[in-house]
Amino acid sequence: MLRQSINKVSTVKPTQLRSFSIMSKQLQEYRIETDAFGDIKVPSNKLWGAQTQRSFENFQIGRDNCLIPEPIIKSFGILKKSAAIVNAELGTLPKDVSSNIQKACDEIIAGKLNDHFPLVVFQTGSGTQSNMNANEVISNRAIELMGQPEKKGSKIIHPNNHVNQAQSSNDTFPTVMHIAATLEITNHLLPELNLLKDSLKAKSEEFAHIIKIGRTHLQDATPLTLGQEFSGYVQQLINGVERVEKTLPNLKKLAQGGTAVGTGLNTKVGFDVKIAEEVSNETGIKFETAPNKFEALAAHDAIVEASAAITTVSASLFKIAQDIRYLGSGPRCGYGELSLPENEPGSSIMPGKVNPTQNEALTQVCCQIIGNNQAIIFAGTQGQFELNVYKPVMIFNLLQSIRLMADACKSFRIHCVDGIVANEDKINKLLNESLMLVTSLNSKIGYDMASKIAKNAHKKGLTLKESTLELKALTSEEFDAIVRPENMIGPKP
Repeated sequence: MLRQSINKVSTVKPTQLRSFSIMSKQLQEYRIETDAFGDIKVPSNKLWGAQTQRSFENFQIGRDNCLIPEPIIKSFGILKKSAAIVNAELGTLPKDVSSNIQKACDEIIAGKLNDHFPLVVFQTGSGTQSNMNANEVISNRAIELMGQPEKKGSKIIHPNNHVNQAQSSNDTFPTVMHIAATLEITNHLLPELNLLKDSLKAKSEEFAHIIKIGRTHLQDATPLTLGQEFSGYVQQLINGVERVEKTLPNLKKLAQGGTAVGTGLNTKVGFDVKIAEEVSNETGIKFETAPNKFEALAAHDAIVEASAAITTVSASLFKIAQDIRYLGSGPRCGYGELSLPENEPGSSIMPGKVNPTQNEALTQVCCQIIGNNQAIIFAGTQGQFELNVYKPVMIFNLLQSIRLMADACKSFRIHCVDGIVANEDKINKLLNESLMLVTSLNSKIGYDMASKIAKNAHKKGLTLKESTLELKALTSEEFDAIVRPENMIGPKP
């Protein structure tokens, strides 16, 4: 039976793992670890233990692209280090044990032990196996750091009694969800959104003098400046940044200290507050303990809220990318008002064709984020009684949305927005051909006559001026004095 268990590992292709090259030679080298189910073989070059090995074998689901995200691994390091510090202060953990646990956690935080976290998202909904993966890796690495590598698996630093002291998977996993989401939003998403906003703002200022035709319902409308058009995009991102920032206070509330069901069983008074303080010290971001641990374990509304805000931003980004894509369509048979950077050939059959690839990449990312949000919303409804058991899939989708949006904003900014050029000749041509300049005549000749002028011009292929003179609505001089696009881009003084 044990030989069958270890053989299961060999069916996993090394390329499908983070870099878990468990090759045939290595499979001959193993150690025995134990848990409540008995003995199991674990590759000798890996730090994980029995519970991780069982999960590794039992959940071969999406191993090529659905591993527990690295921000979660880092956040486990942060949390377990904080717990070791607090438990030592409270006198429940020997200081030498705490010290070695902290050193092991520092290596996890630095990303040095990522290859020892082989589990997939689709496991138990509480994230228990990932919590134990962290406990086992820290336990065995701490034993190595004691100078006793031959005693890996001996549990002289125990994964449950020491590393997991005063903790439960039910409060640790939602805590690392919040830490990871906060760090990723703060360190990656918000900076890239702000940089893209600044880039669009620079273009808005650069294009402030260029008057163009507006469009509503994809039909000609009254004029505005290209700068005004871009200013709308800037404001969308200003609003989007504010929306995302408003989700951070709830993400900074940590479940740790609730243990199994929210009561705090097996903790000491003040443990939850001290944990939040230590996490704050480690990250440089102010976290606090959740005011109600029952809510923090049983519902993940803060994750749903963050996803919703990011999805709203994706709707904004889709509109921005799509507008720029259309305005750059052509180069001869589209709108052609903008020239977009030419980054690569656009066709395998049409020579010289160049496509708006950055716009398409960004809008595809937005589609993915919208889909991720639907999964998060549904998973967020699955809090039965004292526990939501869809935690891993919720944070997997949220972290993917955060990183995809950050990366796509950076790419779109560098490879598209910064290089946009206005085609002023084409813009002027379309502006002067538009029939909607007739709107400026309303206050002089009334809506009905202005409408007749526009329809007559369209039917007969005349300019607005030619149609106005034909219908004898105004003199040439009067028309020229009124129909001035530069006077149509704002309210009258």
